[in-house]
Amino acid sequence: MTRGRATTRGSRVLGAAIAAPSVYFLAGAVQRFRRAGTTVDPRAGARANSLVTTGPSARSRHPMYVGMTGLLLAHAAARRSAAAVLPAAMFVAWVDRVQIPMEEGHLADRFGHEFEAYASSVRCWI
Repeated sequence: MTRGRATTRGSRVLGAAIAAPSVYFLAGAVQRFRRAGTTVDPRAGARANSLVTTGPSARSRHPMYVGMTGLLLAHAAARRSAAAVLPAAMFVAWVDRVQIPMEEGHLADRFGHEFEAYASSVRCWI
C-alpha cells in the first residue's frame, strides 16, 4: 500500500538533486570529523578534541545537520508531499533552538578565540 502521492520522474529527479549535496554535507563532515579524531556525537560536544573547519565545515558550522535536513527535504520532494516537510521543519526548529546553542557553547568553552573566529566567518546553516 502506497501512502501519499506516487512519485514521478520529475519528483525523483528533484529529490535526487536535493539529496546529492545533502549526502556530501553529511558524509563529508563525518569523514572529516573521524579523520580529525574528534566526536561526531552531538551529545558529546564537551569531548571534542579538534575544531573541524575544512570540507563541508568551511561552508556551514553544522554540515551534518544541513545534510540531515536536506535528506528529509529530498524525501518530501520525491514523494511530492507537503506533509513530509513537517518533520524537516520540526528537526530544524529543535536543532536550531536546542542542540546548536548547546554544542556551540561547548565549542566556545573548549576552543575559545579559535571557535569565535570560525563562528564569525562561517554561517551556522548555509
